[in-house]
Amino acid sequence: MTGAPARAGVILMAYGAPASLDDVGDFFTDIRGGRRPPEERIEELMTRYRAIGGGQSLLRITSEQARELQSTLDGDGGERVAVFFGMRHAKPFIRDRMPEIAAAGITRLVGLPLAPHFSTLSVGAYHRKLREAAAAIDPSPEVLLVRDYHDHPKLIAALAETLSAALAASRRDAGGPVRVIFTAHSLPETILKDGEPYRDQLFTTARLVAEKAGVTDSEFAFQSVSPTGEPWLGPDILSVIDRLAAEGRREILVQPVGFVADHLEILYDLDILCRRAAEERGVRLRRTESLNARPAFIGALASITRSMLARGAGVKATSPA
Repeated sequence: MTGAPARAGVILMAYGAPASLDDVGDFFTDIRGGRRPPEERIEELMTRYRAIGGGQSLLRITSEQARELQSTLDGDGGERVAVFFGMRHAKPFIRDRMPEIAAAGITRLVGLPLAPHFSTLSVGAYHRKLREAAAAIDPSPEVLLVRDYHDHPKLIAALAETLSAALAASRRDAGGPVRVIFTAHSLPETILKDGEPYRDQLFTTARLVAEKAGVTDSEFAFQSVSPTGEPWLGPDILSVIDRLAAEGRREILVQPVGFVADHLEILYDLDILCRRAAEERGVRLRRTESLNARPAFIGALASITRSMLARGAGVKATSPA
């Protein structure tokens, strides 16, 4: 056998968040592809980040996820894998990690989005960012892109674990039925016309989690719709809260299965906006703990990484045309 063995790596890719309130404008501009939004929209977003204490939590959590994944992979007896992380819309950008990846001599790189459900608007964007960034490395690594892991048994087990714990606490306090609402970030309805699996994958995740946790009183809703003027996937969680309150429901437990970490859509949209709407209608709304760096979730990421490296057959990074 000649030559050095291939060195493997994995990069966790998260959406990103502003490191400080002063960074909100640049962050929002990056989301919009370089077009700076009106100042009133920047101020609105800044107000939301101010309400949750800034955006630093996502960077901290993603860093912890990478650190725990490194520890897990180091300890499982398999091939040495170097773990990196990068953000799509904030520092450290995915492209910022390329010099470090090149210096490590990585020849096979798993691209693992911290988003389990596939859409070209979400996961597809991570894939494009990584391919473009990896093309800048000479020689460029083989890139192994994780498309989705919405039904991975370890992900389902991790979500069912948090759901069971939260539901037990809710039932102790409620003295009555507790309605479970599974949620995820809404996307424009055009993805359905394009045949994308995003919505169906979310429904599958919710069904599998409910089955594993023994939940029969549940439904699905979408959240965090952006004001673009076009139809988005529904029903929206606020309308579901309205309906459940009108039906006499007084206890709601939300599990955001479309997210794997605490960030704005969790800490503001659910914990502040939706909770306030529920309280105004006489309903108590709680949510499950996010996966963050829970061992069960890190185990899922490790399993996905190992599977991708064993499967191989990635794509060679090339410069965009």
